[in-house]
Amino acid sequence: MPKQRFVRTIPIRKQQRPGYIRTARAIWHDSQALFTEFRRPLMVFLVSIFIGGYIYMYLNNTFSDNRPLEFIDMPYIMLALMVLEASIEVPSEFYLIIFWYLQPFIAVYIVGRGAADFVRLFLNRDQRRDAWEAAVAATYRKHVIVIGVGHVGMRVTRTLVQMGFEVVTVDFNVTKELDDDLSEIGVPFVTGDARNIHVLEQAGLKYATAVIIATSNDHINLEVTMRVRDMNPDIRIVARMWDDSLAQQIERFFDVEVLSASDLAAPAFAGAAVGAEITQNLHIAGLEYSMIRLVVRKDSFMDGLAIDVIQEDEDVDIVLLHRANNGTPEVHPEGNIIVRHGDTIVLFAKHDRITEIVSRNESSRVHKGN
Repeated sequence: MPKQRFVRTIPIRKQQRPGYIRTARAIWHDSQALFTEFRRPLMVFLVSIFIGGYIYMYLNNTFSDNRPLEFIDMPYIMLALMVLEASIEVPSEFYLIIFWYLQPFIAVYIVGRGAADFVRLFLNRDQRRDAWEAAVAATYRKHVIVIGVGHVGMRVTRTLVQMGFEVVTVDFNVTKELDDDLSEIGVPFVTGDARNIHVLEQAGLKYATAVIIATSNDHINLEVTMRVRDMNPDIRIVARMWDDSLAQQIERFFDVEVLSASDLAAPAFAGAAVGAEITQNLHIAGLEYSMIRLVVRKDSFMDGLAIDVIQEDEDVDIVLLHRANNGTPEVHPEGNIIVRHGDTIVLFAKHDRITEIVSRNESSRVHKGN
């Protein structure tokens, strides 16, 4: 089975925006989207009462002997002609009579088309909801975009929200369960193909600080990565990858760091098997560091030693001590405290030292059992 890989860049900064400002901006963007839905009948209405009114006034005042008309009255007169409630006398000129017959038909078109659009939006609630979600997403700045809200994408989204980051999610569609989860944590969802420029614009790619591409399809992830990098050359990108060759291509062409999720998970699995908890490795100045939580075994080499002695002899830093008979952990415990079996300690050191300490802590128990 191929390794699952991730492409990672530098950390993301947190940015928050007041709720009332976001709501106002979302209403503005949604109003623009709503105008787009009804723009055709609305434009026909405005043209017919203003431009049509001006033409009627010009023809009446220039070529007929009728009472001169003022432009300020024309929108009302045109509207009155639409509803068959004309406030002026029927003219005798054919070029004016045309308006008397044309305006009611325009009114029928406007009402019919507007009603059809309204019914369509009313029956297709998801379309209006998608428009509102896109409107909310358009208000975000310095946020993180998560593309692909499956099991991995949803967990990443939850983690980012818990860390205080603002998130916009993108996917072809989302199940009702995931939709409820996103609504619960207040994360907007943009429906569409992230390979589409318009969808990425709706998600606010121009203003985002990072994009996490977490779909389960390597080829889609690669295409989205290229699209995102083309639209925003400076944005941070994290791409989920299973295929090593594709990961290497991304590393070579996009100059990013490639990490293997299976390699990162291996220490955690190994540590769990021996009762320890090992964190992800930290790469600093070409060296790997880890943090570990373990329980000191009976007859362990640490049993009965002072913290200062362990730190000096083993080249580690004990950052936390939790006594077996005490419910309050001590952060950065005093160096003269004696470690006893059953105590829980948290160590920070080079990764090779961490793995050696785990082995030596367990070896006394294994040897004793033999």
